[in-house]
Parts: sequence; C-alpha cells; structure tokens
Amino acid sequence: MNVPAQTIADTPVSFEPDVPHRVLIVDDSRLQRRILSSSVKRWGFEVYEAASGEEALDICKTVSPDLVLSDWMMPGMNGLEFCDAFRKITLDRYGYFILLTSKSEKNEVAMGLEAGADDFLTKPVDSNELRARIAAGERILRMQRELTEKNRLITDTLDELQRLYDSLDNDLLEAKKLQQSLIPERHKSFGTGDVSLMLRSSGHVGGDLVGFFPAGEGRLGLYSLDVSGHGISSALMTARLAGYLSASAPDQNVALAKREDDTYGFLPPEQVIELLNDLVLDEMETEHYFTLLLADLDLTTGHIRMAQAGHPHPAIQRADGSIEQDGPGGFPVGLMSGISFTQFEAQLHPGDRIILLSDGVTECPAADGTMLEEAGLADMLTDLADAKGPALFEAMIWRLAEFAGGDTFPDDVSGLVFEYHGADQAQ
Repeated sequence: MNVPAQTIADTPVSFEPDVPHRVLIVDDSRLQRRILSSSVKRWGFEVYEAASGEEALDICKTVSPDLVLSDWMMPGMNGLEFCDAFRKITLDRYGYFILLTSKSEKNEVAMGLEAGADDFLTKPVDSNELRARIAAGERILRMQRELTEKNRLITDTLDELQRLYDSLDNDLLEAKKLQQSLIPERHKSFGTGDVSLMLRSSGHVGGDLVGFFPAGEGRLGLYSLDVSGHGISSALMTARLAGYLSASAPDQNVALAKREDDTYGFLPPEQVIELLNDLVLDEMETEHYFTLLLADLDLTTGHIRMAQAGHPHPAIQRADGSIEQDGPGGFPVGLMSGISFTQFEAQLHPGDRIILLSDGVTECPAADGTMLEEAGLADMLTDLADAKGPALFEAMIWRLAEFAGGDTFPDDVSGLVFEYHGADQAQ
C-alpha cells in the first residue's frame, strides 16, 4: 500500500497547558489574511485577524496573542510601529513576533529587529517555511515561559525565606531581651562596695553571662562565665547555668549550702566548679563547655576567695591605679571528668576594685590581627582609673571599639566590677 507523503505544513499541533496556541494575523489585505488564517487554523491554532495595526492593538488589549504574523507595509500604522507598540503593552507576557515583508536587505532586517521583531518571512509566504518558523517560535516561547515560571518559583521561595528570616529575627530579638533579663540589676550598692555588670553579645544572643548573688550574712557571690560558641545553643546553656547560680532561688544555687539555722553559706568555689563540671558531663547532652571565674567576697573585710576554670585572670586595680592580673588558669568546665580546681585568694583595700572580664575583651583583634591581651587591658584600665561603675564599662567599650576599628566585635564582651569602699564607708 502506498502512503502519501506528509509535509511539515500538514502536521497538526498537539497542545499542552500553557503551550502557545493563539495567533494574531495582521494584514491590510483580506485575501492574504484568509490564506494565512486557513493554514494556521489547519495546524490547530486559535486565530485572530486584524486589518490594521490600530485594530490589532485593540485585540491585544483583550487577548494576549502567543504569536503575531504582521505585514510590514500597511497604511496608517505600519508593521514596525505596531511591533514597537505591541512590545510596550505586553510586558508581562512575551509574544513571538514574525514580520512579513518583501524587504530582504540587511539594513531593513536590522530595523525590524531593533523594533522588536523575532523573525522574518519573505512574501509570498511559503507554507512549509511558515510552519517551521512558527514551530521555532513555539519552542522559544515554551523556554521563555518555563524560565518565567522558574523565576516565579525562585521569587516565591525568596519571599518565603524572607518571611522566615523576619520571623526568626523577631524571635531572636525577643531572645535577646530574655537573655538580658538574666541580669536585671546592672548596678547595686552594698554599702561597703558597689557592683556593676556589662553584657554585650556579638549577635542577637550569646554565650557570656555575669552576675552576683547573696551568699550569706555579709557575703556576696560573683561570677563571670563564657560558653563556647555563639548563638542560640550557647545562649540556652547560659540560661540554664544562670539557674544553677540563681540569686532569687538560693535552694537551687549549687554554690550555696543550707545550714541548720536555715541560712545559706558559700561552698568552697573550687568545689562548686567541680560540681558544675559533673553536672555538665552527666546531665547535659551538649558539646558545649564553658570557662568560669567564681568568687566569694566578704563585703566587710574585702577578702575574696576564688576559683578559675579556663577564664581570663581577674584584674585587681589598686587605689593607686596599679594593675594585678594573676590566677591558676585551670581547665574549662565540661571538657573532661575528674578535673580538680584550685582556690586562690585576694585582698581588697578601700579604693581597690576587682574586674572580671570575658576573653572577648583580651582577645579582641585590631585591624592587623593583633589582640589586646592582658598588657593592653592593663594599659586601658590604667587610663580609665577614674571611671567608676557603669561609666567604666561605657568607656571600656568605646576604647575597645577604637582598638578594633569598629563597634562590632567578633566575640561576646562581658564584665563585672566590684569597687570596694571599706567598712568605714558603709552607711
């Protein structure tokens, strides 16, 4: 059996959702429109006809054609002018524009491309060539619309990520408020001396914490700790540690022991740190560890007993401005079991003060990478000998920003200062 050959022009179009299928034919010749329309309809397209560029623009306001076949030479608005106008009113949905012309010089083709035409067909139009050019336009429109859809998905995804970021940012701002609430009193006077606190996280929340708590008659507990890492997990651990050193719930404070008369006394600081080390290793499922300096201060005599777990040395500034920085160092808490810690002591005299700082101060880098270190801290405290209480920390932050070349620090910065006035100054 002989099967008749089938030309490209005889091949119908099969449509999928959003596949280009609306064709607008623009030609002032009614006969030419009928010839083109007959072929295009046979291929399965939905066809619209216009006798002029003006009429075609009116159609485009209600129908978005996927492909346009437009004659170049028409009275009134010619094909180039219509193409330019068509591009301006169809910005949200691209249409493939084929210009029908008897012109074939390169400069004429360049004019058409500049006006926005995608392709050209020379009149009289060959049916097979027309079908091939329309098929090429279909492929381009499919790719263009796939790209548009992908861009839309990307935009929607970015919008959703922005909403999630805004929500997370709001949550972190609330978390920052909660963390700052862990030290409700930034300055308090005890008659024989004053304590001041400073907490500044490198991000919304951080792993530093400073605080104080009553430790029995005439005694005050002081601490400065720094949890490894940054961010939410570190902040959560500082919140839990704040409970272990609570000022409002002495029965939950691991540094205090209840006596027979129902009062509380300060346990040896080295024993408290050993207890905390066991608690972290046995009860907390975390990879975090922390450094700590814990001090038991006699408010009357100014005597201090302390224990240090990998935290920077305490800085004692004497009344004459001289600086002492010393301590046994020790391992951080939560690194390994069976570690013992060493108690050491210091004596404050009227006019002296003790300053506990996190390593965000001594390890603050300058622009060239050099760190402040203990020598730089000593120089800074010497220069700020006359600054007292909260003013000391304000001036210290200003000086630290000057050293670092900006007020954004790579690590959390925290501090505690106790300024001893002496028993004679008690009200």
